[in-house]
Amino acid sequence: METVREVREDPPEELAESNWPAKGGYGWAVVDVRNQSSLFRWFRLLNSWLNCTPVISKGVSGDIISLERVSAIDRVCHGQEGDTEKFFYMYMCHFSKLHVRLPLDDFTMGVLCALNVAHAQLHPNSWAYLQAFCILCQSLYLEPSPYAFLYFYDTRPRQPTTWLSLISRPSISRLDAFSQSFKHFKDGYFKVVVKEKGKAHFLNADGSTKFPFSWTGSPSRYKDMGMDELSAGDKEVVEILLKFVDKLPTQGLVRVYNLVHPIIDIEGHMAQSGKKNLALFQSLRKEMAAKAKAAGKTDVPNLRESMVEVHVNGGTKRRAELPPRHDKGKDVKRVRAALFGTGSAS
Repeated sequence: METVREVREDPPEELAESNWPAKGGYGWAVVDVRNQSSLFRWFRLLNSWLNCTPVISKGVSGDIISLERVSAIDRVCHGQEGDTEKFFYMYMCHFSKLHVRLPLDDFTMGVLCALNVAHAQLHPNSWAYLQAFCILCQSLYLEPSPYAFLYFYDTRPRQPTTWLSLISRPSISRLDAFSQSFKHFKDGYFKVVVKEKGKAHFLNADGSTKFPFSWTGSPSRYKDMGMDELSAGDKEVVEILLKFVDKLPTQGLVRVYNLVHPIIDIEGHMAQSGKKNLALFQSLRKEMAAKAKAAGKTDVPNLRESMVEVHVNGGTKRRAELPPRHDKGKDVKRVRAALFGTGSAS
């Protein structure tokens, strides 16, 4: 399984970057965001982390992007000033905890556009909702859409601008919180640079970006979206998901992105959240499969395939393992210790 992407070497003046003048014009962002530097200003740390974390979707070539370190004065809210290549920021946790893979699908890019936020501007807890919603829809032969997703949440953008959080609507939201306190992510960002072979994935024909690449000072506000604001297709998605009574396990659904047998694992998490959820999920999946077949829809996502690359070993499938890299273990441990503390076991 290909996981190591193109990573550029550090410039000779890496150590001198701390003396560069800070970038101005970002007073609209909260101080916490403007002052937060990244651990990945060091190439060695970024490269060590890349050696143990997949970032590209199954079946996609790895040369569509390059992952690059940031300078000592770069901040996650900074724009594209002076850069000749298009890029956006992402956090380490997007890949390691939330199992986001590149390129982003139309649903995900649509949500970012609807919210008018950059990838790293949406809080990781809210990213977990997005990931869980998408996998749940696919498991039920439903096409996930931005407004069907946003129906379940409100937003309250703040000034100065900070990370945008999705607020679950009481009695309507069907996903529980991924984490009560998502920690240790703010200093783990780096650049994702779009390469020539990746432009079709991230850019429109006119060269504009398919979603905001840089932080915006005006995220969209949503409050109590009504059913009358949804299309017929969006209503169907919402009405089906509203049939679930008990909260669905966001953490469990997100983990499915990194497992070999999606449906089996989803059913296991459904069972843990309540027998009613499991029975309903199984009946809905059967019903929606028959409906898709009758309508002749052969392209509806349904999670029949593994979400990760697999290889056969002794007649059984298991998740593909990364090849061992000599002399890299200490660096990986140091990245983990820096990001998660010395007591981290992961």
